[in-house]
Amino acid sequence: MPIRIDNVGIAVDDIEAAISFFTDLGLTVLGRDTVSGEWADQAVGLDGNHAKIAVLQTPDGHGRLEFFEYIHPDAIETHPTMPNEIGMHRVAFAVDDIDEALAIAATHGCYPLRGVATYEDVYKLTYLRGPSGILVMFAQNLTAQTT
Repeated sequence: MPIRIDNVGIAVDDIEAAISFFTDLGLTVLGRDTVSGEWADQAVGLDGNHAKIAVLQTPDGHGRLEFFEYIHPDAIETHPTMPNEIGMHRVAFAVDDIDEALAIAATHGCYPLRGVATYEDVYKLTYLRGPSGILVMFAQNLTAQTT
């Protein structure tokens, strides 16, 4: 059976902030909607499910993020995921210029958790907290040929 990942869904407390952050990094909005009704209750498993949604796509067309801002039921605040916790971990992006990506993130008040590391002269990488505490990783391949 052929299978592929379609998108990664992330509940956020401010969909506009999430859209702004990720579109500034180069993703594009494919669509926005508000969903509710019996079909949404059944699909998600929440009675009275009502949410604003937005789907964003990476420039290469292969990666998608789907954001949900719940109108009902109320969103449940949790502590941000730590890198060593079981469960949904992070969203990772390969970037051509990690300094440029970090400069964009900084305009949204998002900074590396502990700086930028270099792994065996192959990658520069870092984790940061994006909107709604989303753990984001940027990785720049230092061996990639530039054109």
